[in-house]
Amino acid sequence: MPDTGPDFQDLEANYEQWSAAAAQVLAKSKRVDVSDLHDTPEALLSTITPDELVIKPLYTRRDELDEPGLPGTYPFVRGSDPTRDVNMGWRVTERFGDPTGEPQDPAALNSAILDALNNGASGLWLAVGPDSIAPEQLTQVLDGVLLDLVPVTLDAGADGVAAADAVTPLLPDTASVGTVSSFGLSPLTAGYSGRPTVDLDAAVKVAVAAGSGVRAIRVDGTDFALGGATDVQELALVTAAGVEYLRALTEAGLDADKALAQLTFALSATDDQFGTMAKFRAIRRLWGRVADVTGAPEAGAAVTHGITALGMMSQRDPWVNMLRVTTATFGAGVGGADQITVLPFDAALAPSDRTTNPSFSRRMARNTQLLLLEESNVAKVIDPAGGAWFVESLTDDLAVSAWALFQEIEAKGGYRRALADGWIGEQIATALAARDKAVAHRATALTGINEFPNLAEKPLGTEGSADFADLPSAAPNLARIARPFERLRDRSDAYLAAHGRRPLAIMLPLGSVAEHNGRTTFVANLLAAGGIETVNPGPLDGASVPAAVDAAGGLAVAVLCAANPRYETDGGAALAAARAAGVGTVLLAGPPKAWTDSADTPDGFLQIGIDAISTLTELLDTIEAKS
Repeated sequence: MPDTGPDFQDLEANYEQWSAAAAQVLAKSKRVDVSDLHDTPEALLSTITPDELVIKPLYTRRDELDEPGLPGTYPFVRGSDPTRDVNMGWRVTERFGDPTGEPQDPAALNSAILDALNNGASGLWLAVGPDSIAPEQLTQVLDGVLLDLVPVTLDAGADGVAAADAVTPLLPDTASVGTVSSFGLSPLTAGYSGRPTVDLDAAVKVAVAAGSGVRAIRVDGTDFALGGATDVQELALVTAAGVEYLRALTEAGLDADKALAQLTFALSATDDQFGTMAKFRAIRRLWGRVADVTGAPEAGAAVTHGITALGMMSQRDPWVNMLRVTTATFGAGVGGADQITVLPFDAALAPSDRTTNPSFSRRMARNTQLLLLEESNVAKVIDPAGGAWFVESLTDDLAVSAWALFQEIEAKGGYRRALADGWIGEQIATALAARDKAVAHRATALTGINEFPNLAEKPLGTEGSADFADLPSAAPNLARIARPFERLRDRSDAYLAAHGRRPLAIMLPLGSVAEHNGRTTFVANLLAAGGIETVNPGPLDGASVPAAVDAAGGLAVAVLCAANPRYETDGGAALAAARAAGVGTVLLAGPPKAWTDSADTPDGFLQIGIDAISTLTELLDTIEAKS
């Protein structure tokens, strides 16, 4: 920690100087006196995360924390592998075996796998099951793969034991952090998400019999994250489930160090770059603490697999997903993930709705990682964000909050009891509701979805895919962030098919373009997010409103758009003219306080912060009712 000597006193003085300057700017922007600001500049400029963590506007040496040690040593914050090859970096782990429309015979899969390995992949994640790779086909599928160099992770669901038995003879006797394979057995976390799985006793039996070259059990945080869990919840639940596995393994006769060596961890990587970065650092700190408590701190290196979150992927404008997964991969890579899987940009679409060749989608996903590794050199330095005041503080905040929540789970009897009692489901449901509210109010922006939507875009899905149906790698609890807005767009597509045009609203701009342009742009963007097209006839006054409405075809919804002073002078006449022209619903672009005419009041107000989902749903209902 920083000392309190002269240098630190200088830091405090500099910070006070910044604070005073920031207060002046804030007061000016709010048109108040500095003394009238209701809080400190730091508080006013801070951001509160969904986990109620505070992201400050400025981090300095005042926020410096103790160094967390070297990579590969307790508490493992800086990395699990002390000998990671910086030329290799993390393992570019490609997923195979999901139904994609390609031939799924073993020879074709083997050829695709070898091609991927020859073109930059360095790890494999295999889907095994009735509609994927059969356990007895694994030997042929992995023919020619150097399993002492290429780690394999299985996703075999209910066939987990059979898949483990089939792969075991192929694996080396020992492995390092970078080359260790995983049977992927995850009964506890899949018990929440509803994925097919084996029971805990079967998983423990496989783990007890497994050699040191493989880890049998996978503690999968994506089972929680894809259902809407926050970062702190994902970390706490992974820790709690991991501890539950440790109890079962040690009860079955394994020593603590050997039990710890049978677990790997999967975490979701999202487009919250710094949150993802800190989350991968925090899980290592948390698991290192668990290992320390068991008396085997040297065995507490958490082997992590980062997976770009399917929940953040959109079906509309899916090419934006390439940007999302790039940011997520950067965060996971800098955060020290041992393996990363980038899901293809069209992963949120059912295979039948995808318009690109599956090999192209996989190549783009693979190259996302290779560009970061080989051109941006992101992995040339282990833990490159280590020592950054913000990243270290965020890592600490996540770990401390997650540990407190983990202790709460333990106080309820542990993970299995908390799951069976419904407490875990309730916590995640609350987090999901808060997330959906932020998306609906557009406090969380989704490019191409609730911000900058492209109404001219031809939808790739024919009838709007369900949240998880027909998505090969999805769990039944998948709650995609974009889905509420995409449902509105689905309604718009159905309306277009039935009427030959999209749901339509007319804007009634008053005054000059300079006066109303900001609000007409806002309204067009907002309504398009719900699939509603807008007509902008240009500057109007009360006298010209009826002709504009008539020319547009007598629409059911109109929006007055003007600067506040113009509403005072021309708003009442324009509203009356719109009603006389037969418009049933007239809205105002702006807050209620912008309307001062007492003779009549608009039917609603479109402003920043409204519940866009609710508003757009009502407007679609209104338009459809008049059609």
